[in-house]
Amino acid sequence: MKKNLLLGIFAIGLLYSCATNPLTGKKSLNFVSNSELFPSSFQQYGTFLKENKVIVGTADARRVEAVGMRIKAAAEKYLTYLGQSQYLNDYRWEYKLIDSKEVNAWCMPGGKIVVYSGILPITKDDAGLATVLGHEVSHALANHGAQRMSAAQLQQLGAVGVAVATGSQSTEKQQMWQQYYGLGSQVGVMLPFSRSHETEADKIGLTLMAIAGYNADDSVIFWQRMAAQSAGQSPPEFLSTHPSDATRIANLKALIPEAKALAAKVGIIYR
Repeated sequence: MKKNLLLGIFAIGLLYSCATNPLTGKKSLNFVSNSELFPSSFQQYGTFLKENKVIVGTADARRVEAVGMRIKAAAEKYLTYLGQSQYLNDYRWEYKLIDSKEVNAWCMPGGKIVVYSGILPITKDDAGLATVLGHEVSHALANHGAQRMSAAQLQQLGAVGVAVATGSQSTEKQQMWQQYYGLGSQVGVMLPFSRSHETEADKIGLTLMAIAGYNADDSVIFWQRMAAQSAGQSPPEFLSTHPSDATRIANLKALIPEAKALAAKVGIIYR
């Protein structure tokens, strides 16, 4: 009964909240509209910039901006090719370099991007940076933030369903079922959902960097450097929000020919 309840809750959510994304061609879980999400995202981004040290006027800051704008132009060109030029109307692109040793970068819904200076020794060059920015921008273009929020809401709804279904049982059994549900929904649904987003962003990002004029083959070189930097520090893949480095590199190698072919059809901005 409990398993059927969980599956039923997720199935209902998927059935009534799916919209097709033009970049992936897939129906995606989304309870949150851009008109609701973007203003909050922009406000949070502004707060983050006030609370952290933004690097301006340096060669690295200019490189982040320049590579980022090439990825932005590639996204515009790609969406125009798909007949979806209006898709980016509400996006407000912004690229900021933050003084931090953290090896990371992220993009908030609506096109607000942060690159931490700690990742630059690993990106090394423009192609490495384009790999990172293409990936992060793709998260925003595919509405992954809204999808994760929607999935979390569905997960909470499932917890309520479990509570209702087990309400006549002892407190100990109710707690046991909630623990089973929490672990099962996280490992069996939420984490695979997140890993699929990473692979999706890699695929779109490869196409964007190729349209922008970068060599998509260099994405593999970047991730090989990342793998060397994080060797032995990552959790098992099934317990992670991201694919393992080995899985990601293998996926990229398989996806690169398609990305190059699509970029050739769309048109390469810089050669």
